[in-house]
Amino acid sequence: MEGSGRAGLPLQDAAHGEVSGCPRRFGHPGNEGPEVPGLLSRANRVRRRPDLRLALAMTALLCGTSHADLPLETIGSVEKLAAPPSPHWVFASDAVNERLTLIDLDTGRMLGILDGGFGVTTGAYPKARNEIYVASTHYSRGSRGERTDVVTIYDATTLAPVDEVVIPAKRAINPLSVGNMALSDDDRFLAIFNMTPATSLSIVDLEKRSFAGEIAIPGCSLAYPAGPRRFASLCSNGAMLLTTVDENGRELSKIRSQPFFDPLKDPVTEKAVRYGDVWIFVSFEGWVHPVDLSGDAPVFRERWSLMTDADRRNRWRVGGYQHLAVHQATGRLYALVHQGPPDSHKQGGSEMWIYDLADGRREQRIGLHNPGFTYLGVPLEFGKDWIWPFNGLYGFILDYLVPDLGIGQIAVTQDDEPIVVTGSNFTGMLAIYDGLTGEFRGRVVTGNMTTLLIQAPWGGVSQ
Repeated sequence: MEGSGRAGLPLQDAAHGEVSGCPRRFGHPGNEGPEVPGLLSRANRVRRRPDLRLALAMTALLCGTSHADLPLETIGSVEKLAAPPSPHWVFASDAVNERLTLIDLDTGRMLGILDGGFGVTTGAYPKARNEIYVASTHYSRGSRGERTDVVTIYDATTLAPVDEVVIPAKRAINPLSVGNMALSDDDRFLAIFNMTPATSLSIVDLEKRSFAGEIAIPGCSLAYPAGPRRFASLCSNGAMLLTTVDENGRELSKIRSQPFFDPLKDPVTEKAVRYGDVWIFVSFEGWVHPVDLSGDAPVFRERWSLMTDADRRNRWRVGGYQHLAVHQATGRLYALVHQGPPDSHKQGGSEMWIYDLADGRREQRIGLHNPGFTYLGVPLEFGKDWIWPFNGLYGFILDYLVPDLGIGQIAVTQDDEPIVVTGSNFTGMLAIYDGLTGEFRGRVVTGNMTTLLIQAPWGGVSQ
């Protein structure tokens, strides 16, 4: 059964975090203050100096005693994450701080940070190795100077960089959630999308930890994993290009398909999601284009629509910077939708619509909650420990009284008890929902200023 949308939002809020109290202010003791407020006569200042010295000496002694009771810290120690990683650990990309932040959705704790250099940060997560790969750009003078592009290899347990591979300084830097980097299905090669504006792929051999070469993809863009040694790209005429590499990462073959969508009448967005060997692309008007890449050439399955005729009359459209997510085990597709005019495909969603990929049937409509506000990464929240019904005041204000932020990001964990995570470009907080029932479960603080990408890499296929 379909939900009722925003009108059914509960007032109960499960915001995380404590409310800090205000610091106390102390005045001068006694009534011996001077006639002019805030000023002391010279005689009074001289008379009080011994008392002040005594107070400072006693404070120093007390502080010394307190510090002596604290355990000594070992400088340079490195904490390790629990193994295996939890499927409820997600990475959130912050465009302002240019980093990936690892969050435990079960506890609301921030577990670590990966530096992204210059630009939006995306991670690639192999199944066979305990590593994380991040393509990043660095300038010798911070924001200017000589440019160096690298693929940094991080230890997935310590989040410490262990190696890097220098690549041509031409990788595309943009706010796209998918397509800038693709890991081959055998974890051997990493393809990085370049745009100068000529388009190409930089291929990195992850076993040899070396740059293997560059492959031109004229008229096409982006990189999607499409097999053990193969990558797919979208082309400007609506076609798809499949690029296969050999054992050394060099170009072995290219296959260019016939167009499967009309880029002038109804283009697809590049923000596709993968369901097994099928990539799911959605057009501006809400048509789903499934592309099966299990064979030698792409097979374009019959398209179907996210929207009914009534939905289109009411101007419902898909939109956001990361507007799709899929749960592999149940075959459920989660889509962010909003009511808006044509070409509003980047506008965030007000609802989450859930579909069964087996038959394209819409199962639920969920009204989305505001993920919360942050200022410089600090959450602006209150009332968690207030008595009922005032403990729900914060959530009520967020959902009904403040401007709609627009939910632009969505991801789902890949375990048997999935969690749907949503975010917005304008806040570092995340909202979490039960992936099976759609029930709102609360908000999580990440420490980020913005959210442009959410990845749930463990326990299944990364989003």
